[in-house]
Amino acid sequence: MHLRLAAVSAACLGLAGCSLLSPAPTWELVKATGSATSLAIGRSPSHATNTVHFGDAPVKRLCIEFNRNAPLPDLVPALQAELRGIGVMSRVYEAGAGADDCEVWLRYAATVDWDTPPFGDAARPYLSAASMSLQRSGGALLASSGYSVGDAGFGASKWATTRTKLAPVVRALIQGFE
Repeated sequence: MHLRLAAVSAACLGLAGCSLLSPAPTWELVKATGSATSLAIGRSPSHATNTVHFGDAPVKRLCIEFNRNAPLPDLVPALQAELRGIGVMSRVYEAGAGADDCEVWLRYAATVDWDTPPFGDAARPYLSAASMSLQRSGGALLASSGYSVGDAGFGASKWATTRTKLAPVVRALIQGFE
């Protein structure tokens, strides 16, 4: 009997206190399920919409025209990371202050909305829509594409990262397909 009690006591030492002392183990399970669901929803895929690509030679370098009217701090870093991931070097310039050696420009507009995430307690901003165009320095359109949280199906990717949302749009701009 003492051996069994010692074994149970040793096993309990490895458990967290809430596992042993939780007054509502069902509530703990609901919270864990909610966290897992929230994570799954945040990772759901997004899609590029309204893509037009004119089939020009692949772009290897481009300049991004910074848009101060799209106040999401991770938007430009997300764009640059996705471009780098597909082998495109980029530089960022203020609107109207571009370099003469930029042959291709990426211009964007974005809509930022605020809402409270599932199981969250405070509203936070999220990218709800974006449109991008790839243009030659003379203004000729090479490609355009966009993203809208409404096109993701039940707003599933609403809480995904900005980079996850923009990845298919950037691929569509550069490659012509997601």
